[in-house]
Amino acid sequence: MLPCMLVRTRALARIRRQLTVAALVGALPTVSSSAQPVAPSAAPAATTPAELVVVNARVYTADAGRPLASALAVRGGRLAFVGDEGGARALRGPGTRVVDLGGRTVLPGLVDAHGHLLELGLVLHEVDVAGTRSYAEVVRRVAEHARATSGGATTGAGANAGTWVLGHGWDQNAWGDTRFPTHDALSAAVPDRPVWLERIDGHAGLANAAAMRAAGVTRDTPDPAGGRIERDAAGNPTGVFVDKAQALVARVIPPPSRAEVRTALHDATAELHRYGLTGVHDPGEPRAVIEQMEEMAGAGELELRTYVMVADDSAALAYYFARGPRSGLAGGRLWVRAVKLYADGALGSRGAALLEPYSDDPRNTGLLLRAPGHIRDVAVRALRAGFQVCTHAIGDRANRLVLDAYEAALREVPTADHRFRIEHAQILQHDDVPRFAALGVIPSMQASHQTSDMYWAATRLGEGRLYGAYAWRSLLDAGSIVPNGSDFPVERVNPLISFHAAVSRQDAAGWPAGGWHPEQRMTRDEALRAMTLWPAMAAFQEHDLGSLTAGKYADFVVLDRDVMRAAPDEILGARVLATYVGGRAVYEAR
Repeated sequence: MLPCMLVRTRALARIRRQLTVAALVGALPTVSSSAQPVAPSAAPAATTPAELVVVNARVYTADAGRPLASALAVRGGRLAFVGDEGGARALRGPGTRVVDLGGRTVLPGLVDAHGHLLELGLVLHEVDVAGTRSYAEVVRRVAEHARATSGGATTGAGANAGTWVLGHGWDQNAWGDTRFPTHDALSAAVPDRPVWLERIDGHAGLANAAAMRAAGVTRDTPDPAGGRIERDAAGNPTGVFVDKAQALVARVIPPPSRAEVRTALHDATAELHRYGLTGVHDPGEPRAVIEQMEEMAGAGELELRTYVMVADDSAALAYYFARGPRSGLAGGRLWVRAVKLYADGALGSRGAALLEPYSDDPRNTGLLLRAPGHIRDVAVRALRAGFQVCTHAIGDRANRLVLDAYEAALREVPTADHRFRIEHAQILQHDDVPRFAALGVIPSMQASHQTSDMYWAATRLGEGRLYGAYAWRSLLDAGSIVPNGSDFPVERVNPLISFHAAVSRQDAAGWPAGGWHPEQRMTRDEALRAMTLWPAMAAFQEHDLGSLTAGKYADFVVLDRDVMRAAPDEILGARVLATYVGGRAVYEAR
C-alpha cells in the first residue's frame, strides 16, 4: 500500500535515546510422520544420514535447474538433497525423521524484501486504527483504548493519566471525506492523555492537543526542512504532521526499554512465521536496535534470516563503515552490510516528490527529505566501505534524482557488483525505467501497495502518470529483477497478499475485472522468485538462500493448496501449515 515508515518516527526517535519447536506430526490433518527411528538407509556408509526427510510433496524449488521436486532431505540445517523420493529416502539413518506431506505444496521460505520488524512488534501492542472507514471510528477506538488502560477514565482521574496513547494505521483516503483530519474530535474524546497516531504509511502522524502541548508545538512553530505542519486558516496546527515534521512530536514520546524491544522483536518474528516468512529485509534501524538484534541472534533468540539496513545517522554510518560489512552472523541469522536513505515522502500524504504537480493539489510537487548530494556522498562512502545503499523513493522526481546520485557515485567509485537498491520505485518516468538495469540498480517493490493505492492513485497523479506506476512488467522486461515485499506494518504481513497482487493486479474481491493495468502483471514463476530468489539476490545471499537447492539453508514453507496452479481467487485462502528455518519447524498450524 502506501509506502514506508519515514524516520522510524516513534521507534527510531525513542531507541536512539535509550537504549520448543514442535514436530509437524498432528499439525497436518492427513499428514503422516515417522516419529520412531527408521531402518538404516541404503546410502553408502560414509554418508552422514539426514536429520529430516520430507516426501510425497509438490516442491516448487525456485531453482531453474530443477523447478519441481517431490522430496528433500535436511542435514546440519542445510538441504542435503532435493529431488525424487528415492534419493531423499537414501539419506535416512537410525535417527532420521521422515514426514509424508500427502501431496501438499512446499515453497522455499518466503522473504519479505521490505518490512519493519521492530515497528511491527511495537504496533502489535498499540491501538490498531487500520481499516477504519471514518475518522469517527478512529476516535472511538482510541477512546476505548484510553479507557481500558486508565481505570475506565479518559481524563486525569485514571491511573495512567498523562501516559501516551500510541496507535497506527489511519488512512483518510478510505474515509468518505478524504481530507486530513483535525485534532478537535480526538482532543475532546481524550483530553488529558497525549495521543499520537501514525498514518498507515508512516509519513504523517496525528496528535491531539495534549500531545502538541507536551511537544511545545504552537502556531509559531515553523515547518522543518523536509516536513510540513498542517494548519487551519488562522495558522494554528490542526494536529497532522507530515514527514520530518513528525519528529517534533516523536522526540518527546518515551522510549521503550530493552526488554520491550526484545519482546517486540520476538512477537514480530512469531507473526512472520505464521505466514510462512523465514526472512526479512529490515530497512533502517538505529545502531542500538541492530546491536540488540546481534545479541539475540548470538543467543539463538532470532529465528529469522534478518537483513538489516543501518538508518541514516552520521555517527552510525561512520561506525559501520569503519567496522565493515558482516554477513551470515549466528549461523545465517543476521546480515549488516547495507544502509537505508530517504529521498522523499509518500504518495498518500502527498509527500512523494513528483516532476509535475499533484493532480489534486496543483501547488504541490511533494517533499525531498534529503538533498541528492547527500545520497551521492553516502553512496560514495558506502562503495568504498563495501556497503550496499538502499534509498526510499516514491515519486518520479525522487527516483530520477536517486538514479542520478547513484550514477555519479559509481563514476567516482566504479564497482562491478554493488547491487544498489531503490525501495518502492513506485512512480517512474518512462525514460528512467531502463536506467535501473543499465546501472545495476534493483527496484525493491511491494505489490500490495498497488492494490491498496489503485482506488485513488489516479486522483493524485492523473491517468497519464499511471502508466509508470507500480510498473513491475516494464522493469522486468527492461532486464531488472523485482524483489517483492509488503512494507509491514504499512500492509498486512501475509506475503500471499503481495503474491496475489503481483499475478492479478486485483484486490481480494477480484476488483477490477481483468486487473488494474493488467499489462504490468507478473507470471506465477516470477511472483515466486520475487519472494524467494530475488530477495536473496538483492541481499547478496543467493549462495545460501532463495531456492530449494542442495547446499542452501533448509528454509521452506508447507501450504494447504498449490498457489502456483490455483485460480487467482483461491490464492488468498491458502493456509500455512508449517514454516521451517534451517530444517526446524518454527511454526505449525493448530
